[in-house]
Amino acid sequence: MSARHLATAIAVLTLGVTAAVSAQFGFDPDKVIPGGGVHVQGWTGKIDAGSARQGRKLEDAKFAQEGNALHVTTGPATTFWNPANTASGDYTIKATFREPKFMELNNHPHSYGIFIGGNNMGTDMMSLVYCAAYGDGTAFIRGFEPSVFNQLRAQAFPSVHKAAAIGQPVTQEIAWTVKGGRAECSINGTVIAGYDKDQLVAPGKLTSLDGVYGIRLTHNVDTVITGFGKS
Repeated sequence: MSARHLATAIAVLTLGVTAAVSAQFGFDPDKVIPGGGVHVQGWTGKIDAGSARQGRKLEDAKFAQEGNALHVTTGPATTFWNPANTASGDYTIKATFREPKFMELNNHPHSYGIFIGGNNMGTDMMSLVYCAAYGDGTAFIRGFEPSVFNQLRAQAFPSVHKAAAIGQPVTQEIAWTVKGGRAECSINGTVIAGYDKDQLVAPGKLTSLDGVYGIRLTHNVDTVITGFGKS
């Protein structure tokens, strides 16, 4: 076999292996959402480093108002916030997420949720913690500082709703409640995890439970969000 033919064979083999690995582990590249960008006054966002390495930008996700709802579609994995939305002391942040067609934009379940304790937003030192659900009945808690920290790895919870099938709708109500120095995440009215302040505000984690709150979506997912706010 000539060197040229050998190089071609290796290239074909490499592509085949890459495709097989992608299929096995469910990798799907970030999409570019038509009409993308942040279209709600006062809001902004920051895409994940992994999405940036794919050449994506914030404008490749879409954040729009539809009546009283926010319609958010990614594209790149993105954290969205309005700098005016801050919370301190005791508070509850909640929102209801509806995935109209489960896994419509991806080949495996992708997550959505809310974050609290946002500080240094939009910078390389951004810190926050978020609670998120998948449409397959699982949920997790994770944060940035700015490196990722896993507070609760993805696992199934009875309270987390499951879509009936791919392409079917699924809805999750997600809430963070901070009271008396303790933060708890509940999904569909049931607490899935709670932490004392010193478990979250620590080296390599949050700088404070006070700060900006907002919305967090992984890549390639479509959601309609209602009831987002603080009480």
